[in-house]
Amino acid sequence: MKTPHPGHRHTPWTLTLLTFLALVGSVAHGSSTATASATANADRIVVTTDGGLVRGSLDGETRSFQGIPYAAPPVGELRWRAPAPAEPWRGVRDATAPSPACAQNEGELPGGSASEDCLYLNVTTPAATSGEPRPVILWLHGGGFFMGAGHNYDPSRLATRGNAVVVTINYRLGMFGFLGLPGLADSGTFGLADQQAAMAWVQRNAAAFGGDPDNVTLAGQSAGAVSTCAQLASPGAAGLFDRAIMQSGSCDLAWLANTVYRGQPADDILLPVQTVQERGRALATDLGCTSDDPDAVIECLRALPVETLKPVMDGFIQPAYGTELLPAQPSEAFSTGAFNRVPVLSGHTRDESTLEVVGYEGGAAPMSEQTYQEVMTETFGDDRAAVEEVYPRSAYESGAAAWAAIATDSKWASGQYETSLALSRFVPVHQYEFSDPAPPFSSPAPMTMGAYHTSDLWSFFALSGAEPTFTAEQQRLSDQMIDYWAAFATTGNPDVAGGPAWPRFDGAANTPYVQSLAPGTIGAVDVATEHHLAFWRQHESASA
Repeated sequence: MKTPHPGHRHTPWTLTLLTFLALVGSVAHGSSTATASATANADRIVVTTDGGLVRGSLDGETRSFQGIPYAAPPVGELRWRAPAPAEPWRGVRDATAPSPACAQNEGELPGGSASEDCLYLNVTTPAATSGEPRPVILWLHGGGFFMGAGHNYDPSRLATRGNAVVVTINYRLGMFGFLGLPGLADSGTFGLADQQAAMAWVQRNAAAFGGDPDNVTLAGQSAGAVSTCAQLASPGAAGLFDRAIMQSGSCDLAWLANTVYRGQPADDILLPVQTVQERGRALATDLGCTSDDPDAVIECLRALPVETLKPVMDGFIQPAYGTELLPAQPSEAFSTGAFNRVPVLSGHTRDESTLEVVGYEGGAAPMSEQTYQEVMTETFGDDRAAVEEVYPRSAYESGAAAWAAIATDSKWASGQYETSLALSRFVPVHQYEFSDPAPPFSSPAPMTMGAYHTSDLWSFFALSGAEPTFTAEQQRLSDQMIDYWAAFATTGNPDVAGGPAWPRFDGAANTPYVQSLAPGTIGAVDVATEHHLAFWRQHESASA
């Protein structure tokens, strides 16, 4: 599908949570890391890794180790190459503060980042010792493949209540992670290759932190969930993880025209490598790197400083398939069973796209009524009446709310469901919908947010220094969700003794089971009916 010229910066495929929080003034950015004296409990905070000794910190119920290199800095001649091994070090490396985030524009990080030396990870464990190795959860952050950092996610609650070793990582973003060019090996997959390097590091080092390298769950949200899905289809990830969790993202993620901003073309989250390389060639020309020799073009781009490339970062936020790392479009691999067969937990939030629509007009202004009317015609044309029959404007508090429902169903719910249908033919799948109507940081906002994109993250993490304020019922829901996720990471089944049962998703059933997760209410929900998925499947078939 046609996409904007990569040399022109465009609004990405999703607005991130921390960007939204900055818009509505709900939270200040800052580090959530607390450190203890380096001399306290030295036997627990100094760990031997395959690269050398690291000294972390002890804070109450958790041990934390930050800024551990899992690959060499991808700078100079290593820019746009597969990750190389990290150099070992002598002595004891300080691991009490996070590393720089990967290069990105301002958004989740105040001022952004200009660092390419960013391939580091963080390990959080319960402070108490355990007689048995703990399950490992390797978390891939979201941020639309253009922003974010592992240290923005404080997993202390997940580690302690879930009795797990939690690893959060950085991986290359934007054009540093997903650029494609003719003649450039690994085009469009550098960020995914970084993730595999981190997964291999976990295999070598999990035991040193009390984790079980034979029980690793790869998990992520949004871009992190898409990444997890891609790793299911990647031969290079075989044997590196044992379960997969995909929160609000799948390999079938696609969007209609105008979904996130006016004039946005319809597109898919994963693209053929030829498309990515064509974009890269056009960008190289814009940046003055022209030659009949592909190697000369690549070397010209490698010589450009980060600040020259940051303005066009967001032109490359869709990983490529048809590559060595991702040979086939994942949905094709899933349909034939040619993927890494592990148990899967997958789901989305009930009101995903309110987070996108709330800033549709720029700043903190949601989609106006006039814009809604115009966008409906621009997007659907002669099909507008059919769409309005399913989504009558009178059923919603505003045009913005109506558009959010359309975008939620067509973009998020549909793709998540289709991926689960395909996977469930070969592996156990458990699916959920997070349905808290008033999650943390949903107010104040210029429209009703509901269970917005990323709102489920508060159940597991403190984000960018912000701790959620829960009601008693929300706290019980958070505890139950951590119990579900931890049980899944331990056994491949989220069912917990004494908790509400969670049957498997059965794609052959008339109504495949999906677990609704809401304060005070956990039980079945008919996601396909609730989100009009039959309509969108028919619409997609007619548009193909």
